[in-house]
Amino acid sequence: MMTFNLTDQLKERNLSLTAVRLAVLEALHAHPHSDAARIFEVVQQRIPTASIQAVYNNLNTLVEHAIIREIKPKGMPSLYETRIGDNHHHVVCRRCSRVMDTDCRGYAPCLSPADDHGFIIDEAEVVFWGTCPSCQKTTPHRSKI
Repeated sequence: MMTFNLTDQLKERNLSLTAVRLAVLEALHAHPHSDAARIFEVVQQRIPTASIQAVYNNLNTLVEHAIIREIKPKGMPSLYETRIGDNHHHVVCRRCSRVMDTDCRGYAPCLSPADDHGFIIDEAEVVFWGTCPSCQKTTPHRSKI
């Protein structure tokens, strides 16, 4: 069962507490940075009749209502997580595609654009790319910086 309390957020946004929606949230809590296919696998273990379309529909609804976050690392499918609202960023391994959270050093947004073009900036999204510790053991690292 969910050890985090997102059901209140669903209720506050007048979203129903369907079995598939709750299973999607539980899957994301247990497997952060998962793509829709992985979430579907986990949901189907609990609800064999769940469809991939139901999972996609719920992911879209949950993103739209700011209950989960969608991240889109270049060259990868969309990934989802329940950690929202704290302006954290991600590190991605170029070799194995492992994704990890990394906190911002400072206040949100933690980057300042040279020209905001009149926008009120409230968030910055950064993806750091590199080589994870496991992959470093198998292949020497070459920095691009």
